[in-house]
Amino acid sequence: MNSDEADIPVTPAIRMLREQGVAFDLMSYTYAEHGGTGNAAAQLGAPEHAVIKTIVMETDAKAPLICLMHGDRVISTKQLARTLGVKHIGPCTQETATRHTGYMIGGTSPFGTRKELPVYVEATIFDLPEIWINAGRRGVLARMKPEALESLLKGVRVNVATAPF
Repeated sequence: MNSDEADIPVTPAIRMLREQGVAFDLMSYTYAEHGGTGNAAAQLGAPEHAVIKTIVMETDAKAPLICLMHGDRVISTKQLARTLGVKHIGPCTQETATRHTGYMIGGTSPFGTRKELPVYVEATIFDLPEIWINAGRRGVLARMKPEALESLLKGVRVNVATAPF
């Protein structure tokens, strides 16, 4: 389902993308609680590997960060912690993630967050011709080139993807 952009309320993420001149298309789908990237990919006809999850995490010192990952992969928190030189990294609670980003879970975008957070991007995302990433609202993804992640977010490339259990 592709929605006319006029039907989609402007979020801080959409505003940032427009202000920075990023080429993107907004794509809408019917959000389902716990539907995940598989739900979005199926409705939009996108490969789940190219639907990118925005996961708000924190270190053992409670320092927040964002990790971007393929929809069909999970983050190796042990590998990410090793890469960052910390003891432990784990996902934030929903309340903490919303406080840091200003977005609801299921609608979290790495663009236009309330606080500027360090962003770590699974390196293989940059091998994709295009990605679908949350545009700041449940049921709305922005389709774009992955290079925007590096230029806008100063995303640090990491190798922390693993297959789901």
